[in-house]
Amino acid sequence: MPNMSRNAGIITFKDVSYEHQEGKPILIETSFSLRRGAKLTLMGKNGAGKSTLFGLITGKYEETEGAINIMPKTSIAVSRQVIPRDELELSVRDFFQNLFSEKVYNIDPKIDEILQVVNLGPEKGTEAYEAFKDRTIGSFSGGQQARLLLASALILKPEVLLLDEPTNNLDTEGISHLTKFLKEYNKTVIVISHDADFLNSFTQGVLYLNAQTKKIEKYDGNYNDVVKEIERQVTKEVRKNAQLAKEIQTNKDKANFFAHKGGRLRAVAKKMREKVEDYEDNKVDVRREDKTIRDFIIPVQNKLPLDILKLSSFTIFVDHTPKEKKANLVLQRGDHVHMTGPNGIGKTTLLESLASRSADGEKIADRVKIGYYRQDFSNLDFKKTPREILFSVMEEHDEQKMRSLAAGFLIDAEIINAKIGSLSEGQKALVAFARLTLMKPGLLILDEPTNHVNFRHIPVIAKALADYEGAMILVSHVPDFVEKVAVGNTFELGT
Repeated sequence: MPNMSRNAGIITFKDVSYEHQEGKPILIETSFSLRRGAKLTLMGKNGAGKSTLFGLITGKYEETEGAINIMPKTSIAVSRQVIPRDELELSVRDFFQNLFSEKVYNIDPKIDEILQVVNLGPEKGTEAYEAFKDRTIGSFSGGQQARLLLASALILKPEVLLLDEPTNNLDTEGISHLTKFLKEYNKTVIVISHDADFLNSFTQGVLYLNAQTKKIEKYDGNYNDVVKEIERQVTKEVRKNAQLAKEIQTNKDKANFFAHKGGRLRAVAKKMREKVEDYEDNKVDVRREDKTIRDFIIPVQNKLPLDILKLSSFTIFVDHTPKEKKANLVLQRGDHVHMTGPNGIGKTTLLESLASRSADGEKIADRVKIGYYRQDFSNLDFKKTPREILFSVMEEHDEQKMRSLAAGFLIDAEIINAKIGSLSEGQKALVAFARLTLMKPGLLILDEPTNHVNFRHIPVIAKALADYEGAMILVSHVPDFVEKVAVGNTFELGT
């Protein structure tokens, strides 16, 4: 790695190109530099390669061409997406201890601080809290594991902190704790997130990954400022092309007119054609931002009975101990209920058992089709393509109908035949919603459906869910979304 002066950026990309597979570049000769202490948002359309850029910074991937220079002795930490299987049997204390290259004596104060940042665990100082640190990682819910992953990056307090959708699975209080931590953090932070309010609260600039030019563009200002600036650029580019198109047509008409006159006017026609070529060369390739998905509806299955679901009892988890609770939940056709409760109490576990019709104390009417949106997308076969996934729930294999619906969810010709596992989390979310639309379910079960979803799409999804005429159970930590979905009732798991 080349020596760098103290005034150089903490991270510098110089003419860097990278491609996962031949002919499909993520970056092409892109250059930029980051100063120490910068707090930046990483923007770009779904699938542009934002997480790949993090991989290049951490050394997970190696640039195809160019050079990535990082200041010597710069520590870098990234919030991982999944806890490896071999770490699931570790205690919370050992999980954090293993993150450090050398043994940290009296690591508990560090753990205590970082658990508070991600708003996880019982009240500090209690017996339950001490027992919490002895629990195995695999005993925690998916939401709690997501917080532990975030904490595993924050506890290292690296020179460069890379956060990929850190507010997923965090409630309002959790986001508030994280925001306070990041505001006070005096080192370099780069964040991928679709939560505009969260980003605007602490970031001062934007790295924009342009999916067309395959270059990084740097902007000053907050998330909303840059969104508006890019929209202005798009409008300007469209206007310029429209004016050039007008000039092109005018000169083509003149060239054709003079060419037919013959004689010296043919030379004039030739000049007109040269002007057309110049105008064609000056046209710009207007950047294609993430469009908003089209309005959609989720149809309800035919002959849906009035009574959909009855739940007389369920299991919650208090300090890792199962506890049976009585319930009197009745869902009828058209009822929408918001299921609430703290992380780790068993919301996802209950949703999974309801979706598989295996919950104790549950009765779902016969032949009711269940549409289940899992926050980790594990009910989508990652080895299959969106085309295969969508066809699998269609009554008739109508290629044109399937492709038309997929296009409404921005699942284009390139994506539709890619493996689900190769898609970004945001693209997987759109495939999941397209699948629900084709399923025509009678009962919708939705576990954090706004995670990973571009903010542009959320109002469209909220309207589709609000208009859904079947029964619905929703788990979401986003109050504004819950309100837009027009959920009429709350089912509190409680303790």
